[in-house]
Amino acid sequence: MAEQTLYYGGQALIEGVMIRGPSSVAIACRRPDGDIAVRREALGGLYSGAIRRIPFLRGVIVLWETLALGMRALLFSSNVAMGEEDKEISPLSILAMGLTSLALVAVLFFAGPVLLAGWLDDVIGNSLVVVIIEGLIRLAILLAYVGFIGLIPDIKRVYAYHGAEHKCIHALEAGDPLEPAAVQRHPTAHVRCGTSFLLTVVVVSVVVFAALGSPELWLRVVSRIALIPVIASLAYELIRLGGRFYTNPVARIFMWPNLALQTLTTRQPDDAQVEVALRALREVMEAEGVSAPEAGTAKGEA
Repeated sequence: MAEQTLYYGGQALIEGVMIRGPSSVAIACRRPDGDIAVRREALGGLYSGAIRRIPFLRGVIVLWETLALGMRALLFSSNVAMGEEDKEISPLSILAMGLTSLALVAVLFFAGPVLLAGWLDDVIGNSLVVVIIEGLIRLAILLAYVGFIGLIPDIKRVYAYHGAEHKCIHALEAGDPLEPAAVQRHPTAHVRCGTSFLLTVVVVSVVVFAALGSPELWLRVVSRIALIPVIASLAYELIRLGGRFYTNPVARIFMWPNLALQTLTTRQPDDAQVEVALRALREVMEAEGVSAPEAGTAKGEA
């Protein structure tokens, strides 16, 4: 029987990690008393249906999924930190937070840069150069954001859990024992990290917006926001493609900036943080019916 490739995704949380499998998700968080709180649930609908496997369309679904599942996991980890892990999370609250996050991304990351670069049209007179400058502003916003919040002590710990998540996915891919000593030998950067996705979005946006030319400023603002799903889809497919052919030297060159950016969003975890990430991973593998010896057939989307 042909081996089935399973894709795992993850997200760092407050003193914890979320791991998502093809049909289930698990969250593991360190309680204030030192124990590990775990929540596991099956996924259905858009999260695991056939539509999620359709190229390009799946990028939009994954974008919303990342927000919805990520918000829910983040709220759970916050409740665990406050000793209120049994508190129910309202779906309406998750929807509101997801839509608010999308609005902030649209305004600050897409509309903002075009407004800042818009006045250069008359000065430079070259739409391609203006779009490139717009992309550089977008990149500067991204770097400033992840770099600034990385100075906050609590976020540093989140970044360490991010590194722990990546290390666990690497160990799973390599078929190594899912134990802290073996996991710690792996790097904190992962080719399919969400940070890589953000950088790829910046690059793709320059190409897409350059193809639009230089319409009126208001139309450019509208187009930047309206094309977010298109750019997200293209970026997602490129990340998957790069991960699939990462052993190719050319692919490694193109993916190097994505890995370099992760020096800002990951930290070296300690064994206790790796233990939490491993707990989340084992919970998902158990739910998916995958045992540790089969780990070499699994792939990570960290």
